[in-house]
Amino acid sequence: MPDLTIRPAEECTYDAVSLGEVMLRMDPGEGRIRTTRTFRVWEGGGEYNVTRGLRRAFGLRGAVVTALADNEVGRLVEDCILTGGLDTRFIRWVPFDGIGRDVRNGLNFTERGFGVRGAVGVSDRGHTAASQMKPGDVDWDHLFGELGVRWLHTGGIFAALSPTTADVVLEAVTAARRHGTVVSYDLNYRPSLWRSIGGKAKAQEVNRRIAEYIDVMIGNEEDFTASLGFEVEGVDEHLTDLAVDSFAAMIETAARTYPNFAVIGTTMRTVRSAGINDWGALAWSRGTGVVQATHRERLEILDRVGGGDSFASGLVYGLLDGQDLQTAVEYGAAHGALAMTTPGDTTMVTKAEVLKLAGGGSARVDR
Repeated sequence: MPDLTIRPAEECTYDAVSLGEVMLRMDPGEGRIRTTRTFRVWEGGGEYNVTRGLRRAFGLRGAVVTALADNEVGRLVEDCILTGGLDTRFIRWVPFDGIGRDVRNGLNFTERGFGVRGAVGVSDRGHTAASQMKPGDVDWDHLFGELGVRWLHTGGIFAALSPTTADVVLEAVTAARRHGTVVSYDLNYRPSLWRSIGGKAKAQEVNRRIAEYIDVMIGNEEDFTASLGFEVEGVDEHLTDLAVDSFAAMIETAARTYPNFAVIGTTMRTVRSAGINDWGALAWSRGTGVVQATHRERLEILDRVGGGDSFASGLVYGLLDGQDLQTAVEYGAAHGALAMTTPGDTTMVTKAEVLKLAGGGSARVDR
């Protein structure tokens, strides 16, 4: 078992809470952003998706800490969050100035891609309410202490939005640890978020500070290299034994650098086309070393966005449920694979489907 001390459920109001921005995703379906005349809307956010998955797929109790501009778009995002089953009491509502000069809500235009045309994401998130969050906006001692939270999840997307959001993350993770709440963090490196504020050097400066307070660190190979500066050598585009060995060496180096890491989880993806990916995952703890989830070659994908978040969600569920690390990483890989078979950032999967696939089930019809 990983070396994690998880608060008993009966002592806590929430099993999991996410800290991060929730945007309105504009989805042109099978079309393209540049030519569509209609969009289907979803809510989504790298940090939010994890706790929403824990609520909707696995039935746990969750809440989101974020901020929204108080207008009709913000209330639409709230309505989506309510559909996802998360407690909205920790949303900070910011008065809207009428045109968005001072504050607004984030939009994320996303194409799914097809064949040789890869997925495309265009974010429109400048001056958002969430990016303007600052230390002191949230009473963390009330949340983690008086109400009680078993698990906090946040990540590198929210930390990249502004200097103040990075400080909010640090405030949150230190408070969580003070109250015995397990903290997970998805590095989720996005070059577009860091490009104008210092690039990889700034990403590493911010994420290295935060990493000192993290119990469960999550990311793929690019996340660990770009956000924390670890090098991966000898990796080709396929999940060969050499690639696994190289990733394992990177994970073990990260664990030596940050002895506070109790668990490290990483996804491994080979993109053959927009709709065909090889999909796998590794996880590490001191007690187990590196373990590998079932590798799924040529996995058929409808919408890849949110696959990594659903991996994190499944992994966290397994750990909260007291499973061993091999089982937890199988839950994560299975949940991520299933979530990518439906549109939108967020999961439409059931716990039973995850357990079936993680246990070796197939796509035969259930009657």
